Amino acid sequence: MTRFRAVVAALAISVALILQVSLFPHFAWHGIVPNLCLLVVVAAALTINAPSAMLLGFAAGVALDLVPPADHVAGRWALALTVVAFLAARVRQDVKPTATAVIGTVAAASFVGTSIFALTGLLLGDSGSVPDLLLVIGVAVLWDVLLTPFVLPPLMRLFSSLDPQLATA
Repeated sequence: MTRFRAVVAALAISVALILQVSLFPHFAWHGIVPNLCLLVVVAAALTINAPSAMLLGFAAGVALDLVPPADHVAGRWALALTVVAFLAARVRQDVKPTATAVIGTVAAASFVGTSIFALTGLLLGDSGSVPDLLLVIGVAVLWDVLLTPFVLPPLMRLFSSLDPQLATA
């Protein structure tokens, strides 16, 4: 990833993070907000090479772990978004994903990422009960899928235009 692409990716994560922690808490449902950083990572994983997407996922996760109002053990989102980037990149397989495939990928990535975050919290004694975690996972998946048509297409075009050799056909 060139410097320009890295700066644009960092800017996309920064904007997503700022919106996620400042604007979307006003629209929270049961205290759960959409994970815009996860959507940026999935968009990157579906359009650029896997190692770059995984690096972006790790950076986005570290940012989510450290930016206030983070109230959990650092590293949980970094792990979750790195795994999400890897799995979403495996979906791509060098063909342009269809709209259905993109929505399915976001749903699966949201489920996996939020589950990893919740389960690591459970293991570290940082989270609540299992029924509460299941509600959080379900609402998070719903939020992310609802925002997918508005967030992923422009991000995928952005990432594709930055790296046309690595972008899918």
